[in-house]
Amino acid sequence: MSLQDQLLDAMKTAMKARDSLRLATIRGVRTAIKNREIEIGSPLDDEAVISVIATLAKQRREAASAFRDGDRPELAEKEEAELLVLQEFLPAQLDEADLRAMVEETVTALGAAGMKDMGRVMKELTARTKGRADGKLVSDLVRARLAG
Repeated sequence: MSLQDQLLDAMKTAMKARDSLRLATIRGVRTAIKNREIEIGSPLDDEAVISVIATLAKQRREAASAFRDGDRPELAEKEEAELLVLQEFLPAQLDEADLRAMVEETVTALGAAGMKDMGRVMKELTARTKGRADGKLVSDLVRARLAG
C-alpha cells in the first residue's frame, strides 16, 4: 500500500473516531502533497511524499520551539501533537548513536580532514538519512566531528 493510500485510510479512521487534531493534520499533509504534485505536474512517489512529510515535521518542530521560547506552551503542545501524527508516516528515525556512527563512517570514507570538507560530508549523509533524521542534528554532529 502506498503512503498516500495509508494517509487516506488514516484520514477516514480519524473521521470515524472524531479525532479532530489527527484529521486536521492528515488533511494538511494531503493538501501539501497535492500542492507539490501540482507544482511539479506529476504524481508523487513514496520517496517524494516522505520528503513533503519531513518538511512539515521540521516546520512543526521549529514552531513548537518558537512557541516554547515565546511563552505559549498551549500552542507548542498542539504543534508537538501534530508532529507525533506526522512521525507515524515517516520511516523510523535514527537515534543519535546511530547518527554518530554514520558521521564517523562517512568522514573516514571520504577522508574529510576539517571544516572545509563539511559540504561533501553533508551531501553524502543527507542522501543516506533522508526522512530518517533531523538535518540540523546531522549538521551539528558533522560540525562537532570535523572541528574536533
